[in-house]
Amino acid sequence: MPSLPRPATDLTADEARRIALRAQGFLGAPDRRAGVRGVLRHLGAVQLDTISVLARSHELIPYARLGAVGRRTVDSAYWTPSPDGTTAAEPHAFEYWSHAACILPIEEWPHFAFRRRAYRSRPHWNHPLPEGAYEQVIKQLRAEGPLTATDLGGAKKTSEWWDWSGTKVAVERALMYGEVVCVERRGWKRVYDLAERAVPEALLHDRLDDTECLRRLVRLAGQSLGVGTRADIADYHRLKGEQVDAVIADSGLVPVSVEGWGKPAWADPAALAAPPRGRHRTTLLSPFDSLIWERARTERIFGFTHRLEAYVPKPKRVYGYFAMPILAGGRLVGRLDPAREGRTLVAKQVTLDDARSVPAVAQALLEAASWVDCTNVRVERVESSALREPLMRELARAVG
Repeated sequence: MPSLPRPATDLTADEARRIALRAQGFLGAPDRRAGVRGVLRHLGAVQLDTISVLARSHELIPYARLGAVGRRTVDSAYWTPSPDGTTAAEPHAFEYWSHAACILPIEEWPHFAFRRRAYRSRPHWNHPLPEGAYEQVIKQLRAEGPLTATDLGGAKKTSEWWDWSGTKVAVERALMYGEVVCVERRGWKRVYDLAERAVPEALLHDRLDDTECLRRLVRLAGQSLGVGTRADIADYHRLKGEQVDAVIADSGLVPVSVEGWGKPAWADPAALAAPPRGRHRTTLLSPFDSLIWERARTERIFGFTHRLEAYVPKPKRVYGYFAMPILAGGRLVGRLDPAREGRTLVAKQVTLDDARSVPAVAQALLEAASWVDCTNVRVERVESSALREPLMRELARAVG
């Protein structure tokens, strides 16, 4: 790492936590007029994932910040263009590789030119590209318009998830290169289109060099985090540490010292200009929420260790298949592993820090049930048996 400038200010651990919560949209009144699209632009990236228990992760992200916004409204906000009456409808978002597969604001298309260039120059791939498949995909999209992989000829050769067809390999390669773009999903299927047709003309370019792209993404990460270490900032859009080092001095972020962090940090100057105030959200968090993306950061800020156990063998799971951290009062106070059985929301396992968390957990559980149109709540297991009765009483009181 290059030599570091002196910190512009010193933050307590509590100040850093509150700055992070405000930057992620969990402290203060939410901007309901901006809605889901406002959440997307505020965060800069919303991760997609195939798992759907309570709901899919990209639906849970705005729910956690805005409350019970309709799930169809969420999808429409991401994927439905809005004409202004004078020009053709333009997309609000596109899907690309950021922290992972993410929904990104369409205006950030030029800033991922560095990654498109890197993919184009990549020498090795896991899936071989059959001869002529790439050209055929481009030709078909040009002739027929937006298509799914199934429309193009099939996504898989066999039932195995990893066994892509030649067509799927080709269209995914074209997506990475930037010749093809996904600005819509139908159900859970990507809809591919030619970038030249789908991306607004003013944004359709790779003119920005790598330094300009990286400077922008580092600044965006700092704004979305509020305050973060080098590793935090790099992880947000999955940059390399040396890429962050090369541009952070010119990114507009300012160096700060945070009590107990033990590592240099940078902050968004706007986040330092006024102390965070306002109402805290009480909610269930997707394991793929950007507030808790990076495990080391989550432990540092909240003293909370969490990992997704969906891919852990069932006998080795501690908290459950899709355990969702519970945010209340600006703290992570426990976990809840949900399931749905018809119109019943099932809390398969509830893990709480202490009795003080019970009202918040009951509130979060009932709000989530209402959001997904469940009329009943059933609690199967509470990790601390002493907290089961208080939780059941609180649920009964809230319903009654």
